[in-house]
Amino acid sequence: MAGQLSLRRAYPAGAVIGEWRAADGWVHRRFDWPAAGAARGSILFQGGRGDVFEKYLEAFHHWHARGWNVTSFDWRGQGGSGRCGPHPHCGHVERFGLFHADLRAFWSEWRTATPGPHVLIGHSMGGFLALRSLVDDAVDPAAAVLVAPMLGLKGAIPSRLAERLARLMRGLGDPARPAWKGNERPATTETRESLLTHDPDRYADEIFWQQADPRLMTGPPSWAWVADAFAETRMLREDARVATMQVPVLGLIAEADGLVDAKAAKALIARLPEARTLAFGREAAHELLREADPVRDRALAAIDGFLDEKAPR
Repeated sequence: MAGQLSLRRAYPAGAVIGEWRAADGWVHRRFDWPAAGAARGSILFQGGRGDVFEKYLEAFHHWHARGWNVTSFDWRGQGGSGRCGPHPHCGHVERFGLFHADLRAFWSEWRTATPGPHVLIGHSMGGFLALRSLVDDAVDPAAAVLVAPMLGLKGAIPSRLAERLARLMRGLGDPARPAWKGNERPATTETRESLLTHDPDRYADEIFWQQADPRLMTGPPSWAWVADAFAETRMLREDARVATMQVPVLGLIAEADGLVDAKAAKALIARLPEARTLAFGREAAHELLREADPVRDRALAAIDGFLDEKAPR
């Protein structure tokens, strides 16, 4: 356990924490860890809403040990990439189009600067943004992995009604205001920890990094984020281009996910011509790569096998 803890709570030797500036001047915090020796290829990993790349250092160690270059950046408006509104702990973005533009531009620069094959891995919101970028031909990886992708949001009311209510709330006041006070979703009796992982030590890693650097803490989303999340995921589910997107995709789905709509994700991934899905049951919460070892190891093994097949050296 001590060895695992050291992997999760310290930056790896050889990794570089730097900055990337978008076309509009927005500064993003980035992580780059070149492979030792000749690289097997390059992975761009993008986390979910409120994530920081420190949460995935253990997974980065796994891929780096297999010869991959590993890169990640914090999305604008969260983590170490600043805030887009006046609330220091609110995950606000004016529109998801900014995320799309950032990923397109970063991918173009990163792909030119790193050896292939190039792989895109996205968790949760990052999974949605990855798939949307694939459908838009904004990125061109050899293969992509969607981990508990946000292809629909889990809620107590039908998504169409939730979308209309969110749009109404965005228009009633400051769209940058927090949509709720805390936790990962409103009006839930589940703790934030139980929504994310069954492994209390890995959950505590996030708290460790937030205490080490308070600017990394991102709280609830803004109403602008919520409204766009409902609208954009719906539009992707309705997009006919999904059925013609040819990049091989692996979807890892937590069927008991309390944050994203697992059924919507499975249905959408099933429409992709070159896709396969691995589902987890009640043993898995939302953060599959930060779950207890039986889940996490199964997820990593599936990713390894998929990349060996679809993105060979």
